[in-house]
Amino acid sequence: MFDFKQTDQHQKRRFMLRAIVAGVFAIACFGLLGWRFWVLQVERHESLAARAENNRIAVLPIPPRRGDIVDRNGEVLARNYLSFTLEVVPGRAGNIDDMLSRLTPIVYVSSADQRRFKRRVNESGRYASIVLRNNLNETEAAWFSAHSLRFPGVELRARWVREYPQGKVAGHVVGYVGRIAESDVAMLEDQGELGNYRGTDIIGKKGIEKTYESVLHGKTGFEEVEVTARGKPVRRLRKLDPIPGSNLVLSLDLELQRIAEEAFKDYRGALVAIEPATGDVLAFVSQPSYDPNLFIDGIDVESWRRLNESPDHPLINRPVYGTYPIGSTYKPFVALAALELNKRRATDRINDPGYFEFGGQRFRNAGSAYFGSIDMHQALVVSSDTYFYSLAPEIGVNALHDFMKPFGFGQITGIDIEGERKGVLPSTEWKRNAYKKREQQRWYAGETISVAVGQGYNAFTLMQLAQATAVLANDGTYMRPHLVRAIKNPTSGEERLNVAEASHRIPLKSENIQAVKRALADVTVTGTARQAFVGAPYQTAGKTGTAQVYSLKGGKYQSNAIDERLRDHALFMAFAPVKDPKIAIAVLVENAGWGGSVAAPIARKVFDEWLLRNPKGGAAAK
Repeated sequence: MFDFKQTDQHQKRRFMLRAIVAGVFAIACFGLLGWRFWVLQVERHESLAARAENNRIAVLPIPPRRGDIVDRNGEVLARNYLSFTLEVVPGRAGNIDDMLSRLTPIVYVSSADQRRFKRRVNESGRYASIVLRNNLNETEAAWFSAHSLRFPGVELRARWVREYPQGKVAGHVVGYVGRIAESDVAMLEDQGELGNYRGTDIIGKKGIEKTYESVLHGKTGFEEVEVTARGKPVRRLRKLDPIPGSNLVLSLDLELQRIAEEAFKDYRGALVAIEPATGDVLAFVSQPSYDPNLFIDGIDVESWRRLNESPDHPLINRPVYGTYPIGSTYKPFVALAALELNKRRATDRINDPGYFEFGGQRFRNAGSAYFGSIDMHQALVVSSDTYFYSLAPEIGVNALHDFMKPFGFGQITGIDIEGERKGVLPSTEWKRNAYKKREQQRWYAGETISVAVGQGYNAFTLMQLAQATAVLANDGTYMRPHLVRAIKNPTSGEERLNVAEASHRIPLKSENIQAVKRALADVTVTGTARQAFVGAPYQTAGKTGTAQVYSLKGGKYQSNAIDERLRDHALFMAFAPVKDPKIAIAVLVENAGWGGSVAAPIARKVFDEWLLRNPKGGAAAK
C-alpha cells in the first residue's frame, strides 16, 4: 500500500535542500557583488576616478598659426588667412552618399571636393575629422549653421589656410605645404613631434616650407572641455594658447627675382645671384616654375598630369638638383689653380694653333678658332680651349680636384633648401668608386684634358658655380649661401641672423686673384661677353661658357641642324662691381647655344636692376 505520509516528508526534504542551495548561491552572488563593490570603491577608487574624470573632460587641440615668409623688404611670399571649412567625422555622419545628397542643396560641394573627401575617408579612417569643403563665405557659413542639426558629424570650423600671393614667382624657393601623409606621420613619430601636430592636417612638402618646417609650425595649444556622456560640450575648464610659428625673412629681393624670371622668357634654365660678403641669395630662379597654391589642399589630377608629364620638367628645382658640365665658366678656377700650384705664371705664353695634341689625338678649339701666341690673360678673354688643354697634364686631375673642392664644386654647398645634389668633381679615387669593372676604373691622362675645360666627367649644380663665383669675388672667403636671412620671433619681433660668420677661408695669394679678376673684367669689355655689357656704367668681371649636351664626334656644330633639346647649354658667371663686388651670379640657359649671346644678357638685366635701380637692396656702382 502506498505511504503518502512518507512521500510528503521526502518532498519537504528535497524542497529544503533546494532552498539551502539557492540561499547559498544568493549569498555567494551578493558576496561576490560586495567584493566587487569593495574593489571598485576602495582598492581601485583613485585610478577609476581619474578615468571617469578623463571621460568627462575632452582635450581639444588648438593648431598654431604657421609663420609667414617674406622677402628682404617685407613683401609677402607665404601667409595665412582664416577660412570657414566643413569638416566631417564619417563614423558619426551615417551614410556618406545620403549625407552629401542632403547637404549639397544647402552648401555647394563640387564633385571634385566629394571625390577628394571620399579618398581621404579611405586614407584616414571613419573617425578622423576630414575636410569636405574649404573657403566657405559668410553666407554659406550662416546658412549651414541654421541647418546644422540635420547633419550629425558635420561641423563648421574656422582654420588657418596657407596662401602664396606671388603665385609662380620664386615658387621653387618657397615650396608648398600639403596634407600630412603616412610617411610624414612616421617621420614625426621618429622625431617625437607627433603630439605637436594634433589638430594640424598640413606640413611642409617642398622648398623653404619643408626645410624650415620645425620653425614655421609653432607649438600646438589645447583646451579642456567638460562634456556630457554623449560628448556635448558643457563648459571650458582650462585653455593653453598655441605658440605661433616664427616668421622667415628671406634674403631674396622679390623685384630682382621677378626681373630675373622674366629675362628667361620662354627659355628653360636656372639663375642664382649671391651677395659675396654675406652669402645672401638675392635671386634664385628655376624656369619654368609652378604655382604652389595648386598643392595646398591636394592638387587635382589634370594639374598634376600637366606638371608631371611636361617635357620642360617644371617641378625640378634646377639650381640645386640639375647637374651639368659648366664648360668655359670653369676656366677662371683652372687658371687660378695653375697660379696657386706654381704650374704656370700669368705672363707665360704658349702658341695656340687651334688645337692641342696629346697622345696622338688633337683637341680643338671651339669653332676651329686659333689665337697664336697668348698668355693666361688673353686665354681667358678669348676663351682659348687650347691654353687650358695644355694646363691639364701639368696640373693633373687629383690636384685639380683638391683645389676646386673648397670652392664648393662637387660638394653640398650648405644652402638651406631641400634636394641639393652633390654632383661630380672627378678624381682617380672617384672613378675607382664609380665603376665596377676594373677596366673602367682606370683614369686616362686624356680624360683630364676635357675636365680642364669644364667638360668630361664634370657635373656641377648651378648653385655650386654661383657659390664658387661668390667665393672668387670675395677673395677666397666662403660664406655659406642661404635663402633665409633671418628668423623673426612673431611676438617680440626680434630677428636672429641665419648666417653671421664665414665657413672657411681659402688661402689664396692676392696677386693671383687679381690676375684672374683683371682677365675676367676684360671679358666683358673686349672678350666674349662684350656685346652684353656695352654702355654699362659699372665694371663687371665674368666668363661665358657653352656646354655640350651630346658629342658631335668631330662634326661641325650647326644649331639649326639638330634637335633643340640636344643643343648646347649657354652659361655665364660674373660679379660686379669688380673693385667691391656686391653681387655674384651664375646663369644657365638650357639648349640655347652661346653663353655670350643668351646667358650674359640675362645677367646684365639682373646687374642693372641690383646696382642701378634697386635703392632698397642694391649698391651704387663703384
